Amino acid sequence: MVNSAMNQLQQQPTQQHQQQPFMGPMTNSVAQQLLGMSPNPMHQQQLMGPKNNQTLSSMTNPMHASRQHEMMNPMHNQMKQLMNSGEINSVFSASDDNVIMRQVMDTHLPDGTDFDVKPLVHIVEEILRHATINATIDADSTSMVAHTDVGKLEGKSYQTNASLTDARQIHAHQTNAVLILNSLAHIIDKLACEMAFKCLSGGDGHTTAISLFHDVGNFHWDAKLALILAAFALNYGEFWLLAQIYSTNHLAKSMAILRQVPKIMEHSAPLKPKFDALNKLIHSIIELTQFILKFKDIPSRYVGADVPAMARALNTIPTAVYWNVRGIIACAAQISSLTSMGHEYGISSSEMQSWELSSLNSKINYLLDFFKKQLEECNRVIGDKQEADFRNSFNQLFETIHIDNMKVLKILLNSNDDPLPLFDGAIKKRVGLEVLRKRNVLLLISGLDMSRDELSILEQIYSESRVQGSRMDALYEVVWVPIVDPYVEYTEAMNIQFEDMKNGMPWYSVYHPSNVNRAVKKSIGDRWHFRSKPILVVLDPQGRELSPNAIHMMWIWGSTAFPFTTTREEALWSQETWRLELLVSGMDPTILNWIREDKYIFLYGGDDIEWIRKFTSSARAMATAARIPLEMAYVGKSKKRENVRRAIAAINVEKHSYCWQDTTLVWFFWTRIESMLFSKIQLRRADDQDLIMLQIKKLLSYDKDGSWAMLCKGSQILTNGHGSTMTQTPVDFDLWKEHIPTKGFDLSFKDYHDKLHVAANNCSRFEFPIAAGRIPENMHCPECHRRMEKHIAFLCCHDQTGLLEPY
Repeated sequence: MVNSAMNQLQQQPTQQHQQQPFMGPMTNSVAQQLLGMSPNPMHQQQLMGPKNNQTLSSMTNPMHASRQHEMMNPMHNQMKQLMNSGEINSVFSASDDNVIMRQVMDTHLPDGTDFDVKPLVHIVEEILRHATINATIDADSTSMVAHTDVGKLEGKSYQTNASLTDARQIHAHQTNAVLILNSLAHIIDKLACEMAFKCLSGGDGHTTAISLFHDVGNFHWDAKLALILAAFALNYGEFWLLAQIYSTNHLAKSMAILRQVPKIMEHSAPLKPKFDALNKLIHSIIELTQFILKFKDIPSRYVGADVPAMARALNTIPTAVYWNVRGIIACAAQISSLTSMGHEYGISSSEMQSWELSSLNSKINYLLDFFKKQLEECNRVIGDKQEADFRNSFNQLFETIHIDNMKVLKILLNSNDDPLPLFDGAIKKRVGLEVLRKRNVLLLISGLDMSRDELSILEQIYSESRVQGSRMDALYEVVWVPIVDPYVEYTEAMNIQFEDMKNGMPWYSVYHPSNVNRAVKKSIGDRWHFRSKPILVVLDPQGRELSPNAIHMMWIWGSTAFPFTTTREEALWSQETWRLELLVSGMDPTILNWIREDKYIFLYGGDDIEWIRKFTSSARAMATAARIPLEMAYVGKSKKRENVRRAIAAINVEKHSYCWQDTTLVWFFWTRIESMLFSKIQLRRADDQDLIMLQIKKLLSYDKDGSWAMLCKGSQILTNGHGSTMTQTPVDFDLWKEHIPTKGFDLSFKDYHDKLHVAANNCSRFEFPIAAGRIPENMHCPECHRRMEKHIAFLCCHDQTGLLEPY
């Protein structure tokens, strides 16, 4: 069969130098010798015959050993010259894939016989792992004791390090392998005997491979490889078993002598290149086998034969199996030559045979790299499709009736099946999901950059909800869900940041960001519009979603908003009016006292120090002239925090007015204003018929443009406007004071300011950062009520990020 193939190749000289991707040397006698296709030297010397047995003679006569070495030198020197000249490399890559694989495919006649090959392959891996000689044999070692000790130590280390789970898995594999061997043992024995015989009788590697393929022709490709690999492990493992125990076992010693094992081990140092090459090739064979098996496990619902990577892999598996079998045969031939011809032949031919093994190893590693790339591509396709399925079913999760919230929370918070996926910030210990069973759960979803201002306000609200009663009496539990970009490497610096945040929180946290997998992160973005700003998703004791984002309710009303449902949010808004308490809530007792005393109050903001000086001085002069009790409070700006800090410092030094010393209050004031806007948007109440919404939009627009002020009388908000008009009104007090006796101060101020405001014709604008999540489709101007134009802006203000920035 090989001769006919060779004739066909020789008749096609133009194809000899084509580069073939997977096949090896099949074109001339030199390649045949190097890859095991030449007649075995033992066969040439008729070592199996009754006469002229030079191997037996060499054991007793050193001269014969020397003569044998001389007989090998001509072939060895020829090979060395060819290797040095580079001719072998060109021959190695010039085979005809089609001719060889046609012969292999002719043996493939599957009849539906199939079995799970994994238990058998696992047993083979165990044999070969323990049978492979240690690659760091001491060059001076001449005793098998050292080798035996290494084997013992490796076994002991393995037993010491193996976990209980590993032991159970090994036992399961062994049990399954025993069941498989009940019907396949005779095939493995037959293959082992045939492989040994052909290696001893001079069969070349290709012919031997074809013969073995005929024996397993009715099996699938993975089963063919597993059975031939098991046959090799039977013989190879026996050799190394004798090598490891012959020094302590009388039966093994006698058998080892028949196999020349002691002599081989005594001369293991010169044979080290051969053993090293064997080790590498066997490792590559096992690894390629594992990758071939992985393609059988790929779920067809995600990756079919129409997927390019899968199609390429399936088409290449027969070639990979063939070359793995060729590698197996080469390894078997090496051990057979050692045990039958002795260490002298092994040493004399070590360089040539090591090159042969190394060449096969390169071939198999090339295939291995190919399969790794295809598997990576298949896994990517699987991951994408599984993620798409998960994201599609994620919404159904919250529309299904559950007994409790455990299923929902496990999917959200414990993708890794961690028995203790939570960290209890109150007791600083890990806990299980059971602590949340049938509890109202608030999922605080954020990145690792949540500000201390946000955390401190949340902690205050959280603590207020727990002032009375035990933890079990609390209305809800909070769980921090950290979201880390799945496409960014998780660094040690990020882990330190995460640990600092986790340890500073009084509520529960996900123990590690990896507990939330990529599909869950993307689904959170899909359903709840999470980008980077924190959101607060509310789940009831059955895991049903009560609110997609209650963070705005929490900022506006705190725990009063419980259970944070849309119905509750609408009810709270129905009770609100446009008044000063809505803006300052319980933030500052000083301002609340002014309200109770029914004083005139100016709230003002911006970061222009000159405007602040002019406004406060003119307002104070107006109040003196009008004889009204006036207080002023500076509330800063939604961003440009450094400018705000400088303004606060100047106000304190120059005593312009009252202001918040804690910039967290400045941040919270603007966060609440922004939250009111988003709450209205979330409820789809962002229309101009809503007075509160209209005024909120004005206030945020004024803040964006620069300076602004708001005049209140006790709880009542009289008017608000841009810094220019709100300054000009008290400056022009003499122009409108005559109306005070008839209209009163409040209306007189408002009418004059409104006239200036209309004349100024100021523009309104809003910015919604992508991180905000929900962005309205359209908005109307709070001044002229026309629909506003939508623009996309790219801002780089260095110290600001979006509409609001935490201080």
